[in-house]
Amino acid sequence: MLYVLIAVLVLVVVIMFAGVQTVPQGQIWTVERFGAYVRLLQPGLNFVMPFVDRVGRKLNVQEQVVDIPEQSVITLDNATIAVDGIIYYRVLQAERAAYQVANLTVALTTLAMTNIRAVIGEMSLDNALSSRERINTTLLTILDGATEPWGVKVSRVEIRKIEPPENLIRAMNLQMTAERERRAAVARAEGEKQSLVLAAEGRRAAAEQDAQARERLAQAEAAATRMVAEAAADHGEPALRYFIADKYTRAFQAIASAPNARLVIVPMESAGLIGGIAQALEMLRSPGDAPRPSGEGGGSRNPSIIPVAEPGGPWKT
Repeated sequence: MLYVLIAVLVLVVVIMFAGVQTVPQGQIWTVERFGAYVRLLQPGLNFVMPFVDRVGRKLNVQEQVVDIPEQSVITLDNATIAVDGIIYYRVLQAERAAYQVANLTVALTTLAMTNIRAVIGEMSLDNALSSRERINTTLLTILDGATEPWGVKVSRVEIRKIEPPENLIRAMNLQMTAERERRAAVARAEGEKQSLVLAAEGRRAAAEQDAQARERLAQAEAAATRMVAEAAADHGEPALRYFIADKYTRAFQAIASAPNARLVIVPMESAGLIGGIAQALEMLRSPGDAPRPSGEGGGSRNPSIIPVAEPGGPWKT
C-alpha cells in the first residue's frame, strides 16, 4: 500500500511539472490542444493541461532586424546597380504570425527583395541615387500593408547600399569633374565681366568729373573774360594794355624760372609789344608819380634783351 501511495505522489508531481510552463520575457508561446491552437502563454509562469495541451510556436515579440541580401536591380534607364538593406519589424499578433505564414523571416526577405526591384525599376539611375529616403518610404508603405494579415508591424526599411558598376562610377566621376570645371569657368567669366563693368563705370565717372571740371574752367574763363571786358569798357585801352602786360610778364617769368635759363633773347617783333607794355604801365601809374628817366634803372635801352632771373638768384640782364 505504501508503494502505491508513493507512486501516486510521484505521478502527481510529474503531472504538475508537465503542466507548468515558464515563458521568458519578450516571448509569447502558443498552446495547441490535439494539434489545434487554443490560447497564448504570456511571459511568466503558466499552467497547461498535461498530456492534452502542448506548446506550439515560440515567438519573439521584440523588434527584430532582417537583412535584405544584395541583389542586382535594373533601373528605368537600363543601368544595373547593386542594392541591399535591412527591415525592422515586430510581431503584434502572435497567433497570426505563428499560423498565417510558414516562415516569417523568409517571407519578409523575399517580399522586400521583390518590391525593391519594382520600386527602383521605375526610377532612373540619378533618381535612384538621390532618392534614398523616397525609396525607404515607399518600401515601408508596401511592406507594412503586405504583412498586416500576418500580425506583423514593419516599423522601418533602410536601403544601405545603392552602388552602380565600376565603369559607370568612373564615367560619373568624369562627368562630375567636367561639370565642376564648367562651373569654375562660368564663375571666372562672371568675375571678369563684373570687373569690366566696374572699370567702365569708373571711366564713365571719371569722364563725367572731367567734363564738370572743364565746364567749371570754361565758366571761370568766361567770368574772367567778362571782367576784362567790363574793365576795358570802364577804363578803355589802358586797362587792356595792363592785362596784356601782366600776361606777358608772367609768361617771361615762367621761362626765366627754368633751371637751365641763362639768357632769353626776344625777337625784334616783340620790341614794340614791350614798349606798349611800358606805356601801359606809365598810363596806369597814378598822376602824382613822376616818370623815371630811362637811364636810371627804368629798363634796358635795348628792347631785344630783357631782364632774366638766375635760378635761385637775383635778376640779371
